[in-house]
Amino acid sequence: MDPMTIGLVAMAAVLVLLALRVPIAFALAGVAGTGTFLVYATRTGDWMPERALNPTSSVVFSNFFDLVHSYDLSMVPLFVALGNIAFYAGITTRIYDAAAVWLRPVRGGVAMASVLGCGGFSAISGSSIACASTMGRICVPEMLRMGYDPKLATASVAVGGTLGSLIPPSVLFILYGIFTETSIAQLFLAGILPGLLSLAGMLLVIAWWVNRDPDAAPRGERGDASRTDAAIAAWPAALLFVVIVGGIYGGLFTATEAAAVSVVLTTIIGFAQRRLTLEVMWRAIRESLVQTAAIFLIAGAAKIFVSFVALTGMAGAVVGMVSDAELSLAMLMLVVVVIYLVLGMFLDPIGIMVLTLPFMVPLIEGYGLNLIWFGVIVVKLLEIGLITPPVGLNVFVVSNVTKSVGIDKIFAGVTRFLAVDILVLLLLILFPIISLLIPGSM
Repeated sequence: MDPMTIGLVAMAAVLVLLALRVPIAFALAGVAGTGTFLVYATRTGDWMPERALNPTSSVVFSNFFDLVHSYDLSMVPLFVALGNIAFYAGITTRIYDAAAVWLRPVRGGVAMASVLGCGGFSAISGSSIACASTMGRICVPEMLRMGYDPKLATASVAVGGTLGSLIPPSVLFILYGIFTETSIAQLFLAGILPGLLSLAGMLLVIAWWVNRDPDAAPRGERGDASRTDAAIAAWPAALLFVVIVGGIYGGLFTATEAAAVSVVLTTIIGFAQRRLTLEVMWRAIRESLVQTAAIFLIAGAAKIFVSFVALTGMAGAVVGMVSDAELSLAMLMLVVVVIYLVLGMFLDPIGIMVLTLPFMVPLIEGYGLNLIWFGVIVVKLLEIGLITPPVGLNVFVVSNVTKSVGIDKIFAGVTRFLAVDILVLLLLILFPIISLLIPGSM
């Protein structure tokens, strides 16, 4: 059987399995392993399965072994642990508390504070879904109690949660850097300005929303809490952001070293402020181990799948087709955007990334484009996919956390933010300097 045919059938099989909600690690590894076996078994034109066992096992196990022993991948458990320990130490929620105190007098201020809280949470945890889940439990009930429109209350958290993909540290940036062999430190820095631009766009949408519909949010009121005290209470989160971003930018740490230092600092702060106990610390570590194992399984399966794609020659064929079509750069980027937006409606971000990168990276390199810049574009597109129907993961997470607000209402609220997200995406494509300014000045 022709390797290209095997590859096309395998791609279709993966999409079907993912649509059926088969765990992505099992779908990728199972299809890639079976496909690799078929390629080797039919390589001579005859069916010879006995010749396929050794090379197939070599491809599967060597790729998984090499990935798990990758130095860059070691930052995944560190950043996952950082997010969990910071959450149990109360560090991640204090950014929201401070923002809520400062913005409460503004109409829609608590919704804005929830977005800022998500941005701060993202700067520590690196997980969009964890951010949406945590901030949903904290912010949405408070806004509903204050009389906020349920669509505004839930949509602001669902959209704010997507900042975990762009604002460093980001698990998606780590995986992108590993699979494309680009600098993860530069990817982190490249996401700062796009993340802040996205954050500003979300705040503008909330301001426009409550100005156009004053009933969507109660009139602002001044609380009893001191603004100064609230700001000072958020110092641990600010310190961790400075350590991670400032340390990487200043060349004091690699991304992995910044993660390790931040975990130690967070643990010391948590115990010093008596928010952490040994029991709570063990709970944070246990959750980190489970989450890390899931990410490692996905990454290992993706590595096997990438090798399978290379074996079939599909990536080279796609590059050849695009070259023969002589697409302009603008048309190429339009095709890329459409593919990611369509896939984002049905698949989760990691699944989209591992399915598309084997084909996209050779195309981008063929056009002489910067892979750091393209990484930001990809992550922004995946960020949009987290809130697009019918499978917007952040929307389902917030709906599951709040219980009282239906998914249809959350999607209705989220659509008001999508236009700004598309505008930010357009700016990032037209002006690569937005992404490359900070890493270029290292």
